[in-house]
Amino acid sequence: MASRKKATAARARRYTLPEREKILKYVEDVNAQKGRGGQTAAVQKFGVSALTITSWMRKRPSTPLGDYSGSSNGTGGKLAKLAAIHAAIVAKEKEIASLQAQFDKLKASI
Repeated sequence: MASRKKATAARARRYTLPEREKILKYVEDVNAQKGRGGQTAAVQKFGVSALTITSWMRKRPSTPLGDYSGSSNGTGGKLAKLAAIHAAIVAKEKEIASLQAQFDKLKASI
C-alpha cells in the first residue's frame, strides 16, 4: 500500500492591532478612490483572506487606533475617557476665557 502524507493544516496568522488598522485603512483608501474593490486589493497586496478582512471590518470600533484603551480590566478605558473629558474641559475653559475677555472689552467701552 502506498503511504499517504497527512496534509498539515495552515497555521493561523495573528495580526497585531496596528497591522489590522493599516490593512483596513488601505481598504478604505482604495474604496474612496475607486468606489469599491478595496477588500480585493488588500487581499492581493497583504495576503489576508477576504473573510478575515470582512470580520475585522464588522468588529472594528468607531474609534481610531490611538483611542483604544490599553487595559482589558476596564481601567484603561476609564482613563482614556477621563483624559477625553479633561481635554474637553480645557477647551471649554479657553473658550470661556476668550468670551470673558470680549465681554470685559465691550463692557468697558460702554
